[in-house]
Amino acid sequence: MTATGKAPIGVIGAGAWGTALAQMLASDGREVRLWALEPELVERINADHRNPVYLPSAELAPTIRATSTLGDLGDCATILAVTPAQHLGKVLGGLRAAPRDLVLCSKGIEAGSGRLMNAVVTEAAPDSEVAVLSGPTFAHEVAAGLPTAVTLACGGGEDQWDRLAPAIARPSFRPYYSDDVVGAEIGGSVKNVLAIACGVVDGLGLGQNARAALIARGYAEMLRFGEALGARPETLAGLCGLGDLVLTCSSTSSRNFSLGKALGEGQSAQSLMADRRTVAEGAHTAPVLTELAMRHGIAMPIVAAVYRLLGGAPAREIVSELLARPLRSEQDEPGAQDSPA
Repeated sequence: MTATGKAPIGVIGAGAWGTALAQMLASDGREVRLWALEPELVERINADHRNPVYLPSAELAPTIRATSTLGDLGDCATILAVTPAQHLGKVLGGLRAAPRDLVLCSKGIEAGSGRLMNAVVTEAAPDSEVAVLSGPTFAHEVAAGLPTAVTLACGGGEDQWDRLAPAIARPSFRPYYSDDVVGAEIGGSVKNVLAIACGVVDGLGLGQNARAALIARGYAEMLRFGEALGARPETLAGLCGLGDLVLTCSSTSSRNFSLGKALGEGQSAQSLMADRRTVAEGAHTAPVLTELAMRHGIAMPIVAAVYRLLGGAPAREIVSELLARPLRSEQDEPGAQDSPA
């Protein structure tokens, strides 16, 4: 226990989102152990109480202790995993095995295997009980203490919620309970791809009408995919689905939206991905999501269009193809063969 009488919480990943979560958790004086890959970043956080690389705007609480040794988090009963999705399994493989609550905060689908992150975590840390934290959250707002609400989906049900909710909730950070881990993950993964599409619309100057239509049609794709994989529609209608979708598809504060905007303005995907220090997870999710949709016979034409854009197809050509799709009922759920993938 720390001087506050509260157990320390671990956060794996010192990017913008991991740092913001650490700052939020430390706001009540709790010790937070923040793992960063880069030793030089650890030094700066501990010496200056700032993360100058990923979240320079935030002055960090003195109870945040950064480390590049994963073993320093080994005795934390609660750990938030915030590393990029494609590296999550490898990083967690270095964590000492112990019964604990492992809260998944990364959003994505594993390339190659097509596994959701909860399956990756279960394999890499089989002694842990998995929960998913997801919702409409810009890191800089959470770090600043602005009001935020999220879904906390607990694979361990209400017993796990009873442990985690008091540990994570703060006056300006409000979790809502769910036991639909799959739904929470799918909402966070699919919305990243749709945010790229909305950024393209903005970059092409196609207007607010087009973006609103894209959000609505993208949400329909999210629902189709989620229900096929066992997610509940009401989960996807909540904070971790529709709520996160609206936020991420509407602002350049979103890395995925910013990537799409640059694509719409004519920059190449290859150069954008090479130059970006922070990760736009939607770029990694689009190919595997397109493949999964085809495998399950789910029509996701917007997702497939983003996949083609990232492969170098011209943005205006892709938009023209989407607009030329056959006219049909808004409630139709055509098969994946109708997708322009």
